[in-house]
Amino acid sequence: MHRNLKQLQAALNITFRKPELLRQAFTHSSYVNEHRVSNFKDNERLEYLGDAVLELTVSEYLFDTYPERSEGELTKLRASIVCEPSLVNFAEELSFGSYVLLGKGEELTGGRTRPALLADVFEAFIGALYLDQGLDVVKAFLRKHLIPNLPHQGKLLTVDFKTHLQEYTQQHNMGMLEYKIVDERGPAHEREFVAQVQVNETLLGQGSGRSKKEAEQQAAAQALEALKVEIQ
Repeated sequence: MHRNLKQLQAALNITFRKPELLRQAFTHSSYVNEHRVSNFKDNERLEYLGDAVLELTVSEYLFDTYPERSEGELTKLRASIVCEPSLVNFAEELSFGSYVLLGKGEELTGGRTRPALLADVFEAFIGALYLDQGLDVVKAFLRKHLIPNLPHQGKLLTVDFKTHLQEYTQQHNMGMLEYKIVDERGPAHEREFVAQVQVNETLLGQGSGRSKKEAEQQAAAQALEALKVEIQ
């Protein structure tokens, strides 16, 4: 169910100078396609900007916080923070999905909880906030809502689930692992892949992502969870 953006501003304690920017950040292309008479703009351009702003602010935070870490470690850590699963978690923490303006078709097919859509909305919001109030306000927002949800001591979020799964199945002589892309959905600019992982034709896990590799990693993560394998 769509909620009022005034509620969101109250919840975040942020008042947009240009409310139309906030509205655009939460407007999906499917909504614009169904309301062509109106002057609505979708959030794709803001998403593009927000992606860059997010990368810059996260890079600066990591650079300042972990002076002893190498460029390679910082790059991995940044990638783990700005990847789709992380952005989805941040969006869900803030209930962003309930504020999105969606077309009827997208609404009926569960678009409000679709990972790629939620990640895009989070990036678009960051882009809108940057345009409306500048970099310092974005940094303050991220310090309040993103940084507390990161692992302590800068532990890398990037885990190679596929390697862990392969090692586990080999150690337990479970057989040959096989990954399959079973579905591709969404428009070209917002493509989402669905992968399954099987061992001896038995389904172990399923996952989705913006790339085939990410979908396979998520499938492996689900398989490890189902097998009750703990990753240190």
